[in-house]
Amino acid sequence: MMETQMEQKVLLVDQQKCTGCRQCELVCSVYHTGASNPSRSRVKVVKWEQVGIYLPMTCNHCEEAYCVEVCPTKACHREPDKDNRVVIDKKLCIGCRTCIIACPFGQPFFDHQERVTVKCDYCDGDPQCVAFCNVRAISFVEADRAQMAKKKEAANRLADLLKQARG
Repeated sequence: MMETQMEQKVLLVDQQKCTGCRQCELVCSVYHTGASNPSRSRVKVVKWEQVGIYLPMTCNHCEEAYCVEVCPTKACHREPDKDNRVVIDKKLCIGCRTCIIACPFGQPFFDHQERVTVKCDYCDGDPQCVAFCNVRAISFVEADRAQMAKKKEAANRLADLLKQARG
């Protein structure tokens, strides 16, 4: 009998439910830094208020993770023994920000206080943004093929919107 691998989970955002309250940013920063400081959050709410679109953005833990490929110290790496997520080891990070430049989705972020790069790590399997999102715009779900296709489609739409916004 063949062994089945535990299905990887991902954050799934329902942009139509998001109100732009930024509660996810606050709880993320408190969980990771102990301070209620959205600038240190690993989730960022992108707002297009003129059209009423709010979109919480986090790391996609890409299958082909450019951040992992370019990291000179291997601080940014995949954890295959856990849930295959891409994480950053702060002890190895030299703050070069190469991973930020390499990411096509605007992740990770540079934490100016700690002087290292940080990104969403799913709060070690219990994402606080999901737990505290009152409108349930963010969920932590099994990454089956159908959901991944939807996520890629949404990412492509977002990339197109970002290109249009940049002019």
